[in-house]
Amino acid sequence: MNRGLKIISNALIFFFCLVFLNIRAKSQNTQIRGFVDVTSTLQDDKLSFALGEQDLFITSQISDRFSFLGESVFKFTNSSPTKFSVSIERIVIKYNIAGNHNILIGKHHTPVNYWNDTYHHGRVFFPTIYRPLLFDEIVPIHTTGINFQGQNLGKLKFGYDLMIGNGLGSTDVLDNNSRKSITAAMHIKPADGLRFGISWYNDAIAKGATLHDGDILKWKVKQNLYTGSAAYFGDKFEVLAEGTLGNNNSDTTGSQHTLGGYVYAGIKLHEKIIPYVRLDNLHYGDGEIFYKNNNKSSLVGGIRYNINYLASLKLEYQHQHGAKSGNINQLTLQLAIGF
Repeated sequence: MNRGLKIISNALIFFFCLVFLNIRAKSQNTQIRGFVDVTSTLQDDKLSFALGEQDLFITSQISDRFSFLGESVFKFTNSSPTKFSVSIERIVIKYNIAGNHNILIGKHHTPVNYWNDTYHHGRVFFPTIYRPLLFDEIVPIHTTGINFQGQNLGKLKFGYDLMIGNGLGSTDVLDNNSRKSITAAMHIKPADGLRFGISWYNDAIAKGATLHDGDILKWKVKQNLYTGSAAYFGDKFEVLAEGTLGNNNSDTTGSQHTLGGYVYAGIKLHEKIIPYVRLDNLHYGDGEIFYKNNNKSSLVGGIRYNINYLASLKLEYQHQHGAKSGNINQLTLQLAIGF
């Protein structure tokens, strides 16, 4: 048994010992919430109406120390107006060890940056209509495994995550190789609405894994991602900047560097009205074999009207340029609600 498997097996034994030794019964508190959005898009002189994701969000406080979070998404496919897909986005069992230190087991949002830590699939809470381009390929959005986490520690509200899980190319029930992915992240919140964070993600993608464009990976790739983020959401201004430096290494092609990032800024003209802009950029190494190697940039401008906490209306224009895909100009109106 390799070292990674020993760490995981010991952690699981410790976790289940805690289940039997420390659980204390109390009245269960389960809440079920839902989120959905509808859009109207104008692109290439074609007007389209679309149903977005319907997100079922479940939380349950099982005992003083145990809690559960589940998130499932239903969405229609492009191939048929009557067919839809269902995806389990998150299933997380959390055990509170002591204070603000926790163990979480299940399928998680990989804690690599502010966006992935903060926003789930309820689009009503997104500052923009769509995710930044960084999430199209570079950011590993989900990891199935075990996470050791601390939150709001000390005066700086220090937080940390150390996650071990199935790697890229794996499924939620089976890893495709013996190598585990590792995520190490930390952040501080020195003032209200302000957060700075850094993270490191390490994995080895097995030969034969499916790539982003559907092709099959011909070589084993060792991957390291280094991410930094700064966020401020105050009473007047909103600023979010995140960048990821990726290094993919194989014995055949050597090391290739990828850099992706975005900057978002919004200003509250009124409690309910926020105009915003976002700049995105993805730049791949010339010999990149894991990503699509299609350099992209985009400019997003829009206005968000917060009807209330659980309803928002956004009007957004996006100009996207791809080295291989060309230019895309799109105007989108979105109504997102929670229920």
